[in-house]
Amino acid sequence: MAETLIEFPHVLVDDGSGTRYRAHACAAPMPDGKWQGWLEFMPLDGGPAIRSSRETTQPNLADTRYWATGLTAVYLDGALKRALDPPIAVERRLVPPVFDGPGRGSKTGAPPVQSAVLDPFSVYEKVGETMLRRQLGALAPWHLVKIVEAYNLSDEPGALLARARPAALIDRIVSGVRAQR
Repeated sequence: MAETLIEFPHVLVDDGSGTRYRAHACAAPMPDGKWQGWLEFMPLDGGPAIRSSRETTQPNLADTRYWATGLTAVYLDGALKRALDPPIAVERRLVPPVFDGPGRGSKTGAPPVQSAVLDPFSVYEKVGETMLRRQLGALAPWHLVKIVEAYNLSDEPGALLARARPAALIDRIVSGVRAQR
């Protein structure tokens, strides 16, 4: 049976309609014993509630509760946008590969390149510096380092960047974006 895990104090606003929402994290067991979590958004004006698709899958209820306690206002805002404007599923038919493996000289066993979780130039262009700072502030420090590296916003080596305070990394990203605009 589904249950509400937490009600968030943040008031979220749909930029399109101006509707104000309060978010709840909810969870329910799945047939395989794991738990799924989603968000429900209750309009403050009493209109119909909306919900996100599954936001997490956890091994048990305790871990699902823990997931809910870590959600930030920035995450909730993004989840509201996804719930209001879900992506359109497009069926793609894949062409079968021509070859059975990679060509000569290819590197095997190389770790995949980790990309940045956020494009600071796109965020800055779309919603401005304040929102960019808010979104960066919601990220783990290692994500900030990846953004600095991926967008060449510093000549310092990654090991040195990893020791920097998150606020310093955020300032470096924002100033780098401003300088390249």
